[in-house]
Amino acid sequence: MFVGHYAAALAAKAYEPRAPLWTYVGACQLLDIGWSSLVALGVEKVRIDPSLPGSDLDLYSMPYTHSLPAALVWSAGALIAARAFRLPWRAAAVLALTVFSHWILDLLVHRPDLLVWPGGAKVGLAFWNFPLPELTLEMGLVAVAGAAWVAQRKTEGRHAWPAAIFLALLTVLQIVSGLGGGMKDPTALGVQALVIYLVFTAIAWAIDRQPVRGLRGVA
Repeated sequence: MFVGHYAAALAAKAYEPRAPLWTYVGACQLLDIGWSSLVALGVEKVRIDPSLPGSDLDLYSMPYTHSLPAALVWSAGALIAARAFRLPWRAAAVLALTVFSHWILDLLVHRPDLLVWPGGAKVGLAFWNFPLPELTLEMGLVAVAGAAWVAQRKTEGRHAWPAAIFLALLTVLQIVSGLGGGMKDPTALGVQALVIYLVFTAIAWAIDRQPVRGLRGVA
């Protein structure tokens, strides 16, 4: 699961618009922001195996970001941070659930590489092994959640075109990631992934600043 994670952010924004879009976009990929940072530092481990169907990532060690206990801790951390910055309880809870959605969606597509508990069993339904249905699932989730997000923007009097641009960028990202770049170095992979996550969070911040039609200075 890659671009499909952003469906959780868009759905969350449509459901609870009081949290900024960038916080939801960052939240949906928070586990991977941690993962890419730790991979770049050599703490968590990944191998690139082109013989694997679908994703060529062999994610053989990521206990601090993608184990079930770690996902719960990251989600709780997001809740605490959201409340510290005075988001309403409901918005903070939706933000935390957006973080945890990452583990649930990964459970669908990952091969068994998600630890249920430290040193215990690893789980994953391996939908990655069926590339076309998996891609259809990802883009379908983004399309449905994106439509809900655009509808919510319209109720606030915002233009639809910034949302369309964001959805188009997600589509391009999925296509480019599907083509593969032949990257072999895990450190470079971690750095590249981290940059992508941060750039899309920044884009979400810019989109959310688009004013309401007919008003000036309204975010």
